[in-house]
Parts: sequence; structure tokens; C-alpha cells
Amino acid sequence: MKKTKLTKIFALGAILLGIMLVPQSCGEDKRQIDTPLPNAHDFDYKVYWEWNETFLQIDRYARGYRPGPGPRALGYLGLSAYECVVSAIPENRSIADLYGGLKVPKADPDLEYYWPACVNESYAYLMERFFPHMQNDPKFEVTNAFGLIAATRAKLHGRYLQETTPEILERSEKFGREVAAAIYVWEQSDLIGHNAFLDPIPASYVAPVGPGLWTPTPPDYTRAMFPQWGQVRTFAINQEEKICRPPIPYGENPNSPFYAQAWEVYTTVNAIRNPPPGLEDWAANQKWAAIFWSDDILNLTFAPPPRLIAILNEVAANEELDLAGCAEAYAKMGLALSDAGVALWNSKYIYNVERPTTYIQRIISRDDATASNWLPILDATAVGGKYGVTPAFPAYPSGHSGFGGAGGKILSSFFEYNANHPGTYTFTDLCHQLRTEFLGTPRTFTSFSQLGEEDAYSRIPLGVHFRMDCEVGLEVGRLCAQRVLELPWKK
Repeated sequence: MKKTKLTKIFALGAILLGIMLVPQSCGEDKRQIDTPLPNAHDFDYKVYWEWNETFLQIDRYARGYRPGPGPRALGYLGLSAYECVVSAIPENRSIADLYGGLKVPKADPDLEYYWPACVNESYAYLMERFFPHMQNDPKFEVTNAFGLIAATRAKLHGRYLQETTPEILERSEKFGREVAAAIYVWEQSDLIGHNAFLDPIPASYVAPVGPGLWTPTPPDYTRAMFPQWGQVRTFAINQEEKICRPPIPYGENPNSPFYAQAWEVYTTVNAIRNPPPGLEDWAANQKWAAIFWSDDILNLTFAPPPRLIAILNEVAANEELDLAGCAEAYAKMGLALSDAGVALWNSKYIYNVERPTTYIQRIISRDDATASNWLPILDATAVGGKYGVTPAFPAYPSGHSGFGGAGGKILSSFFEYNANHPGTYTFTDLCHQLRTEFLGTPRTFTSFSQLGEEDAYSRIPLGVHFRMDCEVGLEVGRLCAQRVLELPWKK
């Protein structure tokens, strides 16, 4: 009898214990279902904005970074940050499997990450490795580059300490470094591109000689920069797409199409210097656009390719883009700019077309003696350089135009043709609004296509490019952007 009663007591206890345990277990399951782990849509754009502003500050003074190494670095920085957070973007997939030899670690799907911290560490890790020559550089006026990188990382790290737990933050930062380290190992396998900024003017290069072929230009006569850049790794375009269509055939006859190209540059710049009656406003606007888009001069502004990143930063802030959108936008922009640089410089050193100043001084001076000393209006005197300089590489196709075409197309793909902006996007470029050394007054555009085209054709009134350079440069840049957009970003 006692045994039976004891059995009943144990049975009742077991039932009560089960009743107590089951709701607790179900409650935990329900919590996990109701509160999923945060994804990249739950965070804002600010980590991308901070790091790309830091890049722009350093790029302004970065020797050897113009024109190719800058967009190349942006390509790897954007790819690494994207791979850091792609597992937190439900609709997207990694693109690492597109590239042979690239092995990127994956986030643990069962663990929580503070995704902006992953991006923070990725940028910090790679930026130090992409600017080794900028450490403690006395020419770097803001602070040494490594100090600026450390300050950006520390500022964001301190912010994140207030927003997540130490355990989650440590895990996130570790993962960001691991992804960046994997990207950097792969980056080093591109032997032509890796650390190319240390030797931008290789002594081994001998330029071809012949009528209409590029030669160093007055007044500084700098030798050819980055003649090997066409061999750098690309992310989306193929070998055939690295070669643009041929230029207009060279000619010296005043009735030839080539002469007409040079004559346009010559007369446009002359009209800017001495506006004919009634064309004063036109001349002022042409000069404004030419100088506004220049970004040619080291130590004065960031370079032309990162200009598109500066614009993306402004638009991302205006649109309050989330972390997921930033991951895709900055990756696409970086890859497109990098591929454009490779294709443009590959074509430049295949065709080796001389610059307008060379042709004008040599050929147009036969008919107009004043052309013998003609120079562009590109002015480097604000930083101790010379007036009338020309970038030190062949003219065709235009690099500016390619970067404008690539960047404009990437921006259009994100911010135009949607409910808010059906095919247009009114945008004011504030990149140089506070500058007093040159005409940096903001300019407004009604689409990113228009923005890219003005960037491209601004090289004619500056006096450094023929129209054909700009037209084909735009084509090359837009093709590179299209190939990047066609990569399998979505699941």
C-alpha cells in the first residue's frame, strides 16, 4: 500500500515537473522564432561613409595611387566588406566562388554578429596594407595615414561597444579580420597590381616612336605612368573587353577628322581664355566644369576614380541607405572602377595616341604660330606644380570618361528607375564646396548619366583630351559597370 502511494507521489511530481519545464522550453523556442538574429538591413550606412571618407582623405596625398591603384584598392575593399556581411543579406549570395584561388571564411549562422563591426575591421585591416608607403609620411597634412586609419577604427569600435555585448563585438571583429586577411592573400597573387603604387613610372618602359604616338608633354615632360596596368586582374570583364575600338585614323591635313578633333580642343580652350563677345557665360561655365571635375593634382584633391566614391557617400547619406544596400553598392562601385581602370589603360598603351597639346604645338602651329606654345588650363601651381600640365599617359581612351561612365551607371542602377526616382535623380555634387583654391562651387544634375557625361566631356575644355577619347572612354566605363551588374549577386 505504501509502495503504491509512493509511486503515485512520484508520478504526480513528474507530471508537475513536466508542466513546469514544457512552457519554459516552448517559450525559448518561441523567442528564437519571434526574434531572429539581426541582418544587414537592420543597420545604417555610417560605417561605409566613415571609411570611405577616410579613404578620400588619404587618397588626396597618396603618391603612386593615380590613376589605377586607387580604384583597384576600392575594388578589394568593397569586395571584402561585402563578403563580411553577405550572409546577413537574405536576398544576396557570396561572389567569392567566381574567383579562382579566393577562399573566404563564412559566418556561423547560429551565432549573432554585429555586422557593422565586421565591416569596420575589414576596412581597417586592408587600409593599412594598401597604404604602407603612407605611414608617418611628412607630406600627409591631416595626420599620418596610419594614425587616421587607427582613429577611424577606434571611433567606430567605441561606438559599437555601447551598442552590443563585448562577446558579440569580439566575435564580429575577429570575423571581419579573417575575411579581410583572406582577401589580402588573394590580392597579393595579382603580381602586376600588388604594390604597383611603389613604381608608377617603371624605368624599363620604352614608349614607341612614330607620327601621332604619345610622347611626354610640356611643361613637365613626365614619363609614362603605369604602362603595365592593362595586365592587372579584373573582376568582371574578359580579355577581349579590355580593348576598346580603334581611334580615328591619325592625320595632319586640316581637312582630316583627326585635325578637327584637335582644332576643337584648341579653339575651345582659347575661347575660355579670351571669350568672344556674347560667349562670356558659356566660357565661364566651360571653365567651371573643366576645373570642377579635374581632380588631377596630387595633394590638391582626391583622384578622379574615388570622386565617384565621394558622390556615392553623399547619395548613401541622403537616401539613408542601410548596411545591406551599402555592401552591394560600394562593392559594385569598387569593382566597376577597378575594371574600368584596367581596360582603359590597356587600351591606352595599345593605341598610344598623343595628347592634344603635343599635336597642337606641332601641327596646328603650322597654320597658327600662336599654337606653338599652347597649353591646357590644368593648373598645379596651388601645390607647387606647374600651369598647363597634362596627365602622363596616352590620350585615348579617356580615363576620366571611363570612370565617370562606370560610376554613373552603377549609381543609376541603385538610385534611378524606382518609385522615388522614375528614370531621373536630381543631385547636387558637394564634393568641393568648401574649396577656395579652385572652382569647386557645387553643380547640379538631373541624372547620374548626365553627371557621368559631364565628367567625361569636361576634359575637352580642360585641354587634355580629344572628343573621341571622351566618347569611347564613356563606352568602356559603362561596359565595365554592366559586366559588374551582371555578376550573380542575388540568390
